[in-house]
Amino acid sequence: MNLSTAHPVNVDSNKPAFNGLSASEAAERLKQYGPNAVREQKTSSLLLLVKKFWGPIPWMLELTILLEIYLGKTTEAIIIGSLLVFNAMLSFFQERHAQNALELLRKKLTIQSRVLRDGTWQVIPAENLVPGDVIHLRMGDLIPADVKLLDGQIQMDQSSLTGESTPVDGGKDQMAYAGSIIKRGEATGEVMATGAQTRFGKTAELVRTAKTASHLEEVVFAIVKYLVVADVALALIVAVYSIILQLPWHTILPFILILLVASVPVALPAMFTLTTALGATELSHKGVLVSRLSAIEEAAAMDVLASDKTGTLTENRLTLAAIKPYPPFTEEDVLRMAVLASDEATQDPLDMAILDAARQRGIAVSAETIQFTPFDPEKKRSEALIKQSDGTTQKVMKGAPLTLAKLSGTGEKIEEEVREFAQKGYRVLAVAAGNDDESLRLSGLIGLYDPPRKDSKELIQSLSDLGIRVLMVTGDDAQTAQAVAHQVGIAGNACSAETLKSPTESADGSCTIYAGVFPEDKIHLVQKLQKAGHIVGMTGDGVNDAPALKQAEVGIAVASATDVAKAAASLVLTTPGLRNILSAVETSREIYQRMLTYTLNKIIKTFQIALFLSLGFLFSREFVITPLQIVLLLFANDFMTMSIATDRVTASPKPDRWNIFSLMKIALFLALPVLILSFGFFYAAKSLFNLPLEQVQTLMFVMLVFTGQANVYLVRERRHFWNSIPSRWMLLGTLVDVILVGMLASLGILLPPISFSFIVITLIVVALYLLLVDRLKITAFRWARF
Repeated sequence: MNLSTAHPVNVDSNKPAFNGLSASEAAERLKQYGPNAVREQKTSSLLLLVKKFWGPIPWMLELTILLEIYLGKTTEAIIIGSLLVFNAMLSFFQERHAQNALELLRKKLTIQSRVLRDGTWQVIPAENLVPGDVIHLRMGDLIPADVKLLDGQIQMDQSSLTGESTPVDGGKDQMAYAGSIIKRGEATGEVMATGAQTRFGKTAELVRTAKTASHLEEVVFAIVKYLVVADVALALIVAVYSIILQLPWHTILPFILILLVASVPVALPAMFTLTTALGATELSHKGVLVSRLSAIEEAAAMDVLASDKTGTLTENRLTLAAIKPYPPFTEEDVLRMAVLASDEATQDPLDMAILDAARQRGIAVSAETIQFTPFDPEKKRSEALIKQSDGTTQKVMKGAPLTLAKLSGTGEKIEEEVREFAQKGYRVLAVAAGNDDESLRLSGLIGLYDPPRKDSKELIQSLSDLGIRVLMVTGDDAQTAQAVAHQVGIAGNACSAETLKSPTESADGSCTIYAGVFPEDKIHLVQKLQKAGHIVGMTGDGVNDAPALKQAEVGIAVASATDVAKAAASLVLTTPGLRNILSAVETSREIYQRMLTYTLNKIIKTFQIALFLSLGFLFSREFVITPLQIVLLLFANDFMTMSIATDRVTASPKPDRWNIFSLMKIALFLALPVLILSFGFFYAAKSLFNLPLEQVQTLMFVMLVFTGQANVYLVRERRHFWNSIPSRWMLLGTLVDVILVGMLASLGILLPPISFSFIVITLIVVALYLLLVDRLKITAFRWARF
């Protein structure tokens, strides 16, 4: 809507006179209440980047860098510093998809408004409206504030605010809320609330204050915590041993440094980011856009999906559901009369539903329309004067049932029948006809409803099969909500919004339908479910859904959603329907399996290396591997195994939740055989082949790299590792790693050289180890109930 910025505005002189505010009063109130706008909250890009260097893994790396510099190991410090920056930059650029929900809400309020100031109608920016202002609203206007109507009749589209598709009538002493659109009529009203105090603004404030829950950081922190505890325990043992033997500290400190470097899961955040980024690309080809990468991991664990009804489970499109004719009229007669009292030019949802139904039934209307009066909110009906084939005229009306019943004088039974239609979730209209007002006769009732999407029932069943409980959330009454829920396959009790407001009530699974809810109720539902330990998904399409979409771990905006809802959501469906939600869940669970493989392999390697270094030093009083080789291991093991992000995996049939304690048990169990193998190599190299310490360390480096790759294939399947074929990128990554490390060791690049035959023997022994330990792995998974 474009309004001239010229100040004088002509308003119908027949309208009652209103006082309005003076310019000085408005200025004072503007200071008191503030602008009619939603507060913005922008985060500095620099601050976001700095935060990437703050956390358990960055802290450990930063401490390691300081120790390396203190010990004069500049090369190692530079390499580790580069890894730290790589992690931070990868995470920063992949996650820098800023959410603009508040900005979009603010733009919806920055429009021009007709306001009465100093006794003169003016056009001013809606941002300058204050409570007490008198404004004039016309068809096509976006209502800029919460307004109490003083005069006139309007019909409003509140679907972007309430989520409901049915137009709402407004008249004197009724409220018109910010964010609604005037579809018909005009009115004058007094501004009652502006900015964040409007119903629209309160929704924006909920979006601003909603905090998206993410469990990925908790997972990383838990892993680091366990590894640090294990390393500190080993370091203390070595320290006590060194004190007893009176070993110099300049010998012990490098060992502690090596232990620290070996134990830091330096590539874990980068691996998680890379895996979810590749998953986001994969999902984009399946009709799902990802705006928050952590939502992919959360979707794998999601066990409750709260779905908005209108526009999400339903089509947000009114259709003909039922016709109740009153004799002697037939259903066809009733529908034909309803068509005569409708006009496609108005694009009224009720008229369009009736006209579409007539076309589908092949009902042709040939009568000539002499005069047509569109729906009048005050009269609660539309009417047409038509010329019949015999030359006579007839008046046809369509509108509120009780209104037409009163006009026709036939109100018997109609209240009960209207109630029955309403219980089925129908919007009820009556049709009446007669030669004039005196002979008007009620011909029947028409029930319109918003039908469920064709894929809703199948989708809900598929989600249930995957262990996800689906809840329906709607602003409709309980009867309508239950009727729709039954049609889409959601069984269970219907609870009111009061249930969510009660501090004693919990989301314990007794309710599957929540009726009569407002935006603040939806966010309370999500918060209660989260407090009960659930990973929550929320679907929606309107402004009213935005706070809950942002609060939920997995906020899903459907294709037809408003820009505000899409900006608040973490997943946005790009094609009509809800089938893509299923793709999102299945793909997310596949991504989780890849992340699990990498994590489990890293923990096994950490236990192996930490124990090998500690026990090797205790028994031999020598470093079994050098600090530089430990840093090279970060590349050869941690970064080369990032190809797991492309692995072929099978999605879990149930929600996946991280169980770090079980992971630690499995990792420690599987670390023991590879630890035995490591000591076997060390003993053979020193005692059987009589290699000098430098070549022993090179051989141990090669062995650690090869076993690291073997463990990837060992743990990627809960079955025998040969039951499935890895991705080509994963196989290629392993091949490149083996060849590259073999070349470094045999040519003496960065390492003391060893014979090529030792490298071949190591590769054969590690392959045999993989075959022998595979059965033990299956036992370990069963033991840990993983």
